[in-house]
Amino acid sequence: MAYTALRFDVDGADADALADALLEAGALSVDASDPHAGTPDETALYGEPGAPPGEHWPVARLTALFTDGVDAEALVAAAAKALRLPQPACERYIVEEQDWVRATQAQFEPIRVGERLWVVPTWCKAPDPDAINLTLDPGLAFGTGSHPTTRLCLNWLAEALAPGGRVLDYGCGSGILAIAAAKLGAGEVHGVDVDPQALLASRANAELNRVDAMFALPGASQAGDYDVVVANILANPLIVLAPLLASRARIGGRIVLAGVLDAQADAVIGAYRRWFNIAAWRRDGDWVALVGERIA
Repeated sequence: MAYTALRFDVDGADADALADALLEAGALSVDASDPHAGTPDETALYGEPGAPPGEHWPVARLTALFTDGVDAEALVAAAAKALRLPQPACERYIVEEQDWVRATQAQFEPIRVGERLWVVPTWCKAPDPDAINLTLDPGLAFGTGSHPTTRLCLNWLAEALAPGGRVLDYGCGSGILAIAAAKLGAGEVHGVDVDPQALLASRANAELNRVDAMFALPGASQAGDYDVVVANILANPLIVLAPLLASRARIGGRIVLAGVLDAQADAVIGAYRRWFNIAAWRRDGDWVALVGERIA
C-alpha cells in the first residue's frame, strides 16, 4: 500500500491549528519541522519546561500523510479555508509501504565513544568484540548514543569516571549513561526518570548488558553521597533541579550536566555555582557539557 504526502510551508503561528485541522479532516499524521534546518538560519526550539509559551519557528514546514486515493490537496485547501488562511502551495510525493521497523533500525548503527567504548544496537553486531560494548534497545525512551548531548556524557564517563564510585543518572531515559557507568567500573549505579516507560527500558537494557543498576521514579532513590551525578535533560529543568542535584553529590564529587545549548550555558552555570566549581567541559556542535566539583 502506498501513501500520499503533501509538504508545504506556513506561518509558524498557524502551524499547530492547521495540523490539528488536517488530522480532523483525515490526515494519518502531520509532521512539523524547520524549513531552514541544517543551515545558518535554523531556529533551535526544544519546548523546554519553563520556556516562554507560544514559541514557534517563523515559518514551519508541514508534511501531511494521507491514504492513497484521497484528494489530499482538497483536504489541505478546505482546512486552510476553515481557518481563514491562504491556500499553501504543496509539494506532492508518494510514500511506498515498507518494513517500518527495519527502516527505523537502519537509522542506528554502532557508535564508537573514545578509545574503548561502543554503543551497539541490539540488531547490530559489535564491530570490536574486545571493546567495552554497551548493547542497547532504546524502545520508547531517549538515549541511543547518537545525540550530541548523550555523546558528551559518554565521553566524560569513558575518560574521567573513577572505578568503584557511586553514580546517579538523573533523567536516565534508556539507561544508557547508567549502564555505561556500570560497564566502565562504577561500584553502584542508580537511575531516575519521571517516565515509567523509561524505567522499563532502562531495566531491560541493564539486563541485556548484565549489569547491576537500580532504576526508580524521583523520590524513590537514595539521597546524597554520590561520587558522580550526571543529568542529560534540558537547560530549564536543570536550573530548577539545581538544589536537588547538588544535594545528591558528596563534597568533592562531580556533576556532569548536558542538554544545554551553548547560549544557555552561563544561565545553567549560574544556577549551580553556589554548590560547585563548574565550567564548560566540551562542546559538540551547538551543545555543551558542563562539569563541576562539589564544594562545601
